[in-house]
Amino acid sequence: MFDRHARVSPASPASALVLIAEDEAEIADILGAYLQRSGLRTQHAADGLAALSMHQSLKPDLLLLDVQMPRVDGWKVLSEIRARGDTPVIMLTALDQDLDKLMGLRLGADDYVVKPFNPAEVVARVQAVLRRTRMSEPAPTQMLRVGPFQIDLENHEASICNGDQQQLLDLTLTEFKLLACLMRAPRRVFSRAELLEHCLPEGDTQERTVDSHVSKLRKKLEALDIQGVPASVWGVGYRFGSEP
Repeated sequence: MFDRHARVSPASPASALVLIAEDEAEIADILGAYLQRSGLRTQHAADGLAALSMHQSLKPDLLLLDVQMPRVDGWKVLSEIRARGDTPVIMLTALDQDLDKLMGLRLGADDYVVKPFNPAEVVARVQAVLRRTRMSEPAPTQMLRVGPFQIDLENHEASICNGDQQQLLDLTLTEFKLLACLMRAPRRVFSRAELLEHCLPEGDTQERTVDSHVSKLRKKLEALDIQGVPASVWGVGYRFGSEP
């Protein structure tokens, strides 16, 4: 039924967790071995109810789901998974019928593999689906925006909105770090020690050094008619603005 010696292509999403929902232990073991040899982590659910429970607790990156599962069949599992979110699902079935394929696609399956199959091909399909879904995920935010301020963390650029245009701010690296730190939590008050740790970890260890950098940053912003940024909180430290 399976070629145990088929060549396995290298995995690209190396740390992904694949939940194998398959009631035939031999098939699950073979798929698990091939996936693990490709650098993927695996867990096994022997029935549909276990698959739903493990999906909830483990949050797998992909689900290999057999259609003919005991307790809760694969279609009902898929329907519940789609109600919960968008975990990629590849259906496994012995039924090579267009109706079953259409059922899987209608319920939101990402791919469909018919038994008997080459486990190396299943691994390749898993990798392809993982790459596709990860490419479509939004990249971690690299922009901070508070009021007219905008900070591009990736390119180390700070600017303010001036009408329909963004005006770049001429800041030193320390001033940039101070502004970014305060903008990440604009309502929070940061102590001088915290700002020193975040913005001057290898510099002067005197907390009053922060006052000097804040003063210079504030003067640059005041020259652009921006008042009260950063705001002083007496006896505590600084926050982004003066609003409570």
